[in-house]
Amino acid sequence: MKQGIGRLRFADENIEMPKVTKKMLTRILSYFIPYWTRMLLVIGCIIVSSILGLVPPILIKNIIDKALPQKDLKLLSLFIFVSIGITIVLGLLQVAQSYLSVWISKHIMVTMKNQMYSHLQRMSLNFYSAAKPGEITTRLTSDIEGIQDIFNSTVVNALSSIFVLISTAIVLVTMNWKLALVGMIILPTFIVPTRKVGKLKWKIATKSQERISDLNQIIQETFSISGAILTKIFTKEKDEYVKFKCMNQEVASLQIRESIVGRWFRMTITTFIAIGPMLIYFYGGYLYIQGEITIGSIIAFVALLGRLYSPVSQLSNIHIDVTRSLALFKRIFEYFDQKQEIKDNPNALHLEKIKGKVDFNKVHFAYNSEVRVLEDISFSVDPGTMVALVGSSGAGKTTITNLIPRLYDVIDGSIKIDDQDIRDVTLESLRKQIGIVMQEPYLFNDTIEENLRYGKSDATEDEIIKACKAAYIHDFIMTLPENYKTVVGNRGIKLSGGEKQRVSIARVILKNPRIIILDEATSSLDSVSEEYIQKAMIPLLSNRTSFVIAHRLSTVLASDQILVIENGMVAEHGKHEELVHKEGLYQQLYETQFKSQKR
Repeated sequence: MKQGIGRLRFADENIEMPKVTKKMLTRILSYFIPYWTRMLLVIGCIIVSSILGLVPPILIKNIIDKALPQKDLKLLSLFIFVSIGITIVLGLLQVAQSYLSVWISKHIMVTMKNQMYSHLQRMSLNFYSAAKPGEITTRLTSDIEGIQDIFNSTVVNALSSIFVLISTAIVLVTMNWKLALVGMIILPTFIVPTRKVGKLKWKIATKSQERISDLNQIIQETFSISGAILTKIFTKEKDEYVKFKCMNQEVASLQIRESIVGRWFRMTITTFIAIGPMLIYFYGGYLYIQGEITIGSIIAFVALLGRLYSPVSQLSNIHIDVTRSLALFKRIFEYFDQKQEIKDNPNALHLEKIKGKVDFNKVHFAYNSEVRVLEDISFSVDPGTMVALVGSSGAGKTTITNLIPRLYDVIDGSIKIDDQDIRDVTLESLRKQIGIVMQEPYLFNDTIEENLRYGKSDATEDEIIKACKAAYIHDFIMTLPENYKTVVGNRGIKLSGGEKQRVSIARVILKNPRIIILDEATSSLDSVSEEYIQKAMIPLLSNRTSFVIAHRLSTVLASDQILVIENGMVAEHGKHEELVHKEGLYQQLYETQFKSQKR
């Protein structure tokens, strides 16, 4: 626990801000290009608003200098009504601008989420074995959702501030260049500290997102079915709560720091904003006494000064917002830049319906460059025959079967199906030919029917029932309150191990593949469930090429070929009768593991 809490500390100096390169900016801009017409409308609203916003202060000047001294009620009413009308138009433009900017930012967010989800789907199992589920969830959700403010506020505010600043400065200089110079003299004090504040906010934002990922990781692990059971069985609720509480507090502390960073800087800006009008009143009063300016001009100057200081203040804060946005973009692009290790070759062929011949030719495989898992694996499997893979745990049996549908790629050698290298065919057409029944079957938290349709989305009701009868699960399903519409719960928790296994077998039967992989499908079942599974396997394996990782003697005896795997190599191969009489590894396995299962 102490170690976990210690990991919560971090050093800001270890986090480096990203370099804003042309490549990064171009990459970010590419998400805005599809919506360029709406962006032009937003810019149009900003330009019109920045110009119309100048009119009310000018009208105030004319009210004070013309309408009131002349006691002209008609002129006074005209100026007031025009001012009110412009205020209403500005409000409508603001609503339109907000709608358009939100619409664009939301659609960019949707696009990025879709791209991220699609990209992650194509990642190999190596990626998922190393990545934290909480990290994946954070980058797909909160990271991407965080960048919607880039256009919704940051970009729009920047454009608005620039147009307002330029238009206001022009009007001020036109009215009186001396007074304008006095008003602008304090502007540099707004800009100088922004780099330091932006860098600090970047560091805090980066670490904040990392801690949110860790928090999501704790939530996902402890509130999954397996995690919840493990926590309860080992009575670790208090320990997990303490871990969550510490991490949650760290996230809150970081978010508080992020929200208040630069407050002293903003306080300084606020002070100078208050000083500006006083300078205008002082120097403007002097010019009025000298007869160079009117009272209306002084009041209009003070009103316009707010339009001058506000955009400069916003632009200085935008630098801070941009650095925070870059933290999110960097994290998102890191995932987008993850190499897709397994993908279709440019000229990949569509694998048509196969017979089911499988050949491993001097296959080598490693999860990383340092440790080899498989060495020089070679064997051939005829169509429609069964191969039993036996060996100690960790010998490489599951790895061999994972290579057939290209869940991993070989690093040397080749795997062929019907004499066609599997790397030369499309992944989709390859995997449609293969069905897998895993040791721990996975069911979605949905109805039994929808879980079955995962094998064939357009399956008819008769096909579903037929598959379930073949898997010896139909009669059980009909005893449930809602039959096939029964929701199975998270990971199928409402079903027993044997029931889940038979549902997964029915799902594969619906898929109707030519090659079947059974990963220790009966190793953890009771004798009754095993008997049902064995019966269900008869239609599943009939006339199909099958690879069975088995610890059951009955499965091994039914196989056409046995591969004995040891330390990532094929130590022996042949039929049961010949291998059991050799003084080799299979005989040892038979004596220690299989022989006791004979009846």
